[in-house]
Amino acid sequence: MSGQGKVVCVTGGSGYIASWIVKLLLQRGYTVKATVRDLSDPKKTEHLFDLDGAKERLHLFKANLVEEGSFDPVVDGCESVFHVASPVFLGTDDPHANLIEPAVKGTENVLKSCARFRSVKRVILTSSMASVIFNGKPLTPDVVVDETWFSDFAFCLSNKLWYMASKTLAEETAWKFAKENGIDMVTINPGLVIGPLLQPTLNFSVELFLGHINGGALGAPRLPSEIYRFVDVRDVAYAHIQALEIPSASGRYCLVGRVAHFSSAVKIVHELYSTLPLPEQVIGLLVVGDHNPDRCADDKASPLIYEVSKEKAKTLGLDYIPLEVSVRDTIERAKSYPNTTYTWVDVRDVANAHIYAFVNPSANGRYCLAGIVIHSSEAVKILSKLYPDLTIPKQQLS
Repeated sequence: MSGQGKVVCVTGGSGYIASWIVKLLLQRGYTVKATVRDLSDPKKTEHLFDLDGAKERLHLFKANLVEEGSFDPVVDGCESVFHVASPVFLGTDDPHANLIEPAVKGTENVLKSCARFRSVKRVILTSSMASVIFNGKPLTPDVVVDETWFSDFAFCLSNKLWYMASKTLAEETAWKFAKENGIDMVTINPGLVIGPLLQPTLNFSVELFLGHINGGALGAPRLPSEIYRFVDVRDVAYAHIQALEIPSASGRYCLVGRVAHFSSAVKIVHELYSTLPLPEQVIGLLVVGDHNPDRCADDKASPLIYEVSKEKAKTLGLDYIPLEVSVRDTIERAKSYPNTTYTWVDVRDVANAHIYAFVNPSANGRYCLAGIVIHSSEAVKILSKLYPDLTIPKQQLS
């Protein structure tokens, strides 16, 4: 199916998955109206305008997830809407205000805009496996997870699974609204998305993946005691397009190319890049196969591998990219990223500034707090000098 002459909307257009969706839509001839948070930020816009066809058929708009009506100008005149935008992070001091509410409110606001403009024939919602498997059911080798599974919001809250709770409630809200308002909606539920990035900044899932590869999250000496549901970003984007172009597409689609312990990904990295200076503690985690009960984050046996059904995803024409290819392309793209310059300030200085602003009657307006601006590599060198026994990847010391 050609998109020639057809206008579609993509929310969160500058993000990891959305950027690939925009790329594929432009390749197929669609005119794309995409939203970004800040039109003046080149990190949000330049990589999109560099895409083939962007100069002629890409239009960017600013929109706010929690502001009702802000998506109206974007949705107006579109025959399909891809709602991809959603806050993505696991830790927050106020999960309801910073994660759950924006995800749910944003979904409601986009769907309300879709309901206002009858030109919209189908909505494709980017959901997640986070809204599928977190319900307390055992995940054992004889289990096959499919689209009939739903995460339980109360279970997520009680276990402080804030991101999972946000995706679960957002999808529940979306299905309820779509049914009540006669909206033809399809949801795409991917697992942990890896693969090459188009945007100039690391997204959460790739940063999580690379963080574990570089020695574990926050420098942990062991891999997370978890099973991951890997899928390539290119497969995820393609599934979104197919969900639009296949008239019979309906309901939910679980997208997982491979279920594996994270040590399997580490093993792939080591095999592909034998000269890559992986931290010693990571090399020590290499195992044969997907089950490594002795080297997990918590001294407990690592979870056993279960299955996620691929049957419904096959109806979208998906032939999953192998994990080996996804890992390789993720690493290759990450290698091209420039290191970052950061503005650093000590938390004690920040706290003192707050107290000063409180007790000083003349304090007013805004106060920028920046102790020093240095390249990230300089911070790594400081760490190395202070803690010579700390294992730091050699490439980060160069």
